[in-house]
Amino acid sequence: MPGFADSFWTPDYASGLGVLYTKLQQGIAENRQVLTVASLRADAEEAYSSRLGEIAPAVDRINSGFSKDEGASAYEGIRGEMIEAARNHQKISSNIRELVVNPFGRWCDQHAARVQNSHDDLQARIKDHMKQTELVKKLRSQYFNKCRLVEDLEEENKLAFQSPEASSPKGKPAAPKIVFTDPPQEPEEPEFFDLGDQSYSAEQIKGVLSDMLNNIKIGEVKVPILGTYQNTSSGADIVEYLQKKMGASSVSYAERIGQDMVDVGFLRLIGNMGNTFANSSRMNYQWRPKVFQITGVPENKKPLLRMTSLMSNDEASGSPTITSVSEILSGWNPLNNPHPDETPAEKLHREAREADDRYKTAVLKLDQIRCILEEEIIDHLRFMERCELDRLKAIKSVVLDFSGAVSNVIPALQSTVDNMMLYQETIQPLGDLRYLLENYRTGGFVPKVQPYENYYGSVGDQVFGVDLEARARADRKRVPVLVTNILTFLDNHYPDLEGDDARRAIWLHDVPLAATHHLRLALNNSAGDHRAILEKYEIPIVASVLKLYLLELPDSLVSSQVYEIVKTVYSTTANETSEEGRIKVLQSTLGQLRLNNIATLDALMTHFTRLIDLTSADEAYITALAQTLAPCVLRPRLENTLTINERHSYRLIRDLFDHKDAIFGELKRQSSANALGVGAGAARPRAISTDESHRRAAVEARNRAIASRSRATSPAPGARHRRDRSTDGSSGGSSGRFPINVGSPHGSERKQTRQSLDVPTTSDLSTAIETKVAEEDSSETGATTSSAENDKAAVSSVPDVSTSSSSPTNDVAGGAVEPTNSLEGSPTPTASVTTVEKRDSLTRGRHVRRAGGSHPPSEIKSSLPPDGEFKGVTLEDKPMEDFA
Repeated sequence: MPGFADSFWTPDYASGLGVLYTKLQQGIAENRQVLTVASLRADAEEAYSSRLGEIAPAVDRINSGFSKDEGASAYEGIRGEMIEAARNHQKISSNIRELVVNPFGRWCDQHAARVQNSHDDLQARIKDHMKQTELVKKLRSQYFNKCRLVEDLEEENKLAFQSPEASSPKGKPAAPKIVFTDPPQEPEEPEFFDLGDQSYSAEQIKGVLSDMLNNIKIGEVKVPILGTYQNTSSGADIVEYLQKKMGASSVSYAERIGQDMVDVGFLRLIGNMGNTFANSSRMNYQWRPKVFQITGVPENKKPLLRMTSLMSNDEASGSPTITSVSEILSGWNPLNNPHPDETPAEKLHREAREADDRYKTAVLKLDQIRCILEEEIIDHLRFMERCELDRLKAIKSVVLDFSGAVSNVIPALQSTVDNMMLYQETIQPLGDLRYLLENYRTGGFVPKVQPYENYYGSVGDQVFGVDLEARARADRKRVPVLVTNILTFLDNHYPDLEGDDARRAIWLHDVPLAATHHLRLALNNSAGDHRAILEKYEIPIVASVLKLYLLELPDSLVSSQVYEIVKTVYSTTANETSEEGRIKVLQSTLGQLRLNNIATLDALMTHFTRLIDLTSADEAYITALAQTLAPCVLRPRLENTLTINERHSYRLIRDLFDHKDAIFGELKRQSSANALGVGAGAARPRAISTDESHRRAAVEARNRAIASRSRATSPAPGARHRRDRSTDGSSGGSSGRFPINVGSPHGSERKQTRQSLDVPTTSDLSTAIETKVAEEDSSETGATTSSAENDKAAVSSVPDVSTSSSSPTNDVAGGAVEPTNSLEGSPTPTASVTTVEKRDSLTRGRHVRRAGGSHPPSEIKSSLPPDGEFKGVTLEDKPMEDFA
């Protein structure tokens, strides 16, 4: 059963917590109701006892009754029962107050205070997070606006005042520049400062002076005739600081430290002759500019326009008094601009850098606040879960004590007591807690990371919270380096654990979120090898950080776009289709994912299935592991009351465990077929990117298109292939995105027919490349970019000699085999073919499903031309179709 820490999460944190604390406030009201019932019952018993006690005195006032005769034992018995009943009911009232009302009332007040304090703490944390989030959005907008202004200025400078030679496509090469390098300088010896009996290095003196400027009172002193001096402190304040902070045992030793500061050049005496330091509130000392230069603290400057002749030359050199008109004019800055000689372009670049630094700093602070908030939420939720369970147990105990207070005194009320015992038996704390979770939980723990968004689309060193494909592209791997390193680390350390139970338990261990965040911070800030960092942590923490990495992905590993498809698979195929049919549907569904997601999912499933097989895990462990991994692999786009209790993600994990080889084997076969040109023959189309970070590339493409339209018609043949630049900013390459038409070459260009899956000979490869180069040589010189991309398309159209459709592919899991990323560029074919190597099928271009389905080998063979009529392959430039 999930607990509070796994059940009340929402993207904004506040909604889920609001639902929980609303129910906790309802529990407080229920406590008050139980307490009110007990108090009113005690009052009623006391009132009943009082009325019963009034019966005997009222009867005794009647004199002419049973008292006149002897033998009135029946009456006396009834009268005695009334008195005894009054005492019994009085005892019931006192027992209820002592056993129920007083102790339970104090406990209710304490419970309400605990709930309120927890609510207030979390509310304050959430407000800080919301404020920082708004600040990040504001700084991001400012940063992007500054970058747009810089780009606009660069475009204006690029298009303005260009010479005809500069605008021509045949620009002259720039003349080589001779760069003179400065001779290597000898390293400077470190500088030391002696203050009292201690010697401080430059770094240590910086810290000491910074602490002095922050703790010693600094103001301004007005001296007659000389003017007002800024950044001054009295000798008494400096001595007091030296005694408290620097361990000066006596006033004389503190004065000696102050004198050393005067001699070194940190302080100077003002308003008096000489440079003597003394413990006096009347003697003031000015902090020299050297101190502010060392510490980096801004200096308060207020120029004095007075002349003086009373100070010596040494004092006048450090005085704020300006001694000449030239100095007045040189320091004159009426606009108080810190960068007076800055050009508009330099100003825009500086403001963009400053905006970037502020935005990046705010994002880092937001990430820290978010991590602390999530840790606090989990701690409070677990504490509230214990409090709620204690409250339900307390109510059960109160009802039991209440019934005991009545049953111990009046046996005649046994039926009432029996009913009350029956009522208290119906109270089930665990059942009530389960009911609360099943009906009011708002979502599982899925943290929402606010990553740093670089304007130019660069991922940088960010690891957590970054799109999986972007991170893999930055790592130049099919599977992100972090996932590979963690899986490899775990594989290497499984033998170090004692027993299979310990090996299986690392994935189910409840690791504190603070420890996981500590490792996350170390990995997120590391640009080097992750293995050295992982060695410092325990194995369950490493496994927990991998699950946290999958939870913090912007989209789940199996994209939320196919969640409804998976839901349909497990909702409709349970009784209508066989298990084989369900697996085929899952193969088709997972085939729609990006290759990075498929490769990463394959690596994870390979790791877990191997762990299950090697440790002989039972059904209970497999079920618990699947439930733990379900939110890490597949999540709905928006979690609500309809999706929160669905188990489609768990069923998908179980199918991936049970049919891993069948599912991923088919996906690899399809990817291998796409790479060989079987089927659609083209990589999966990508949706047009709307990311603002590719604005520069789109503008450049538009400018080139305008320039190409303004050129005269080329005298080259009309059948020349031309390729316009793709506007898809998210695609790393463009191979396989053009339709291929088969046409017969003329005359002597016909060659011997070759099967589509045969290995091409050396002459075939050489002839194909030479033909493409000859075609490109005939094109005009202005289409340099198009010809380069056509060469790449021509090379990719040659069948891959290193892959066979009948040979199995290598596994990409665990990082054991380095995948070849086909999106990063096709390998250049060589002139000789000696061996045929197996290549990972997941390293091919993405599989595109054709409307007609895959053709069987018989159809492929029948579609080949007859012997002696080989048809060459040409590329026709047609509009691309991008699918969302």
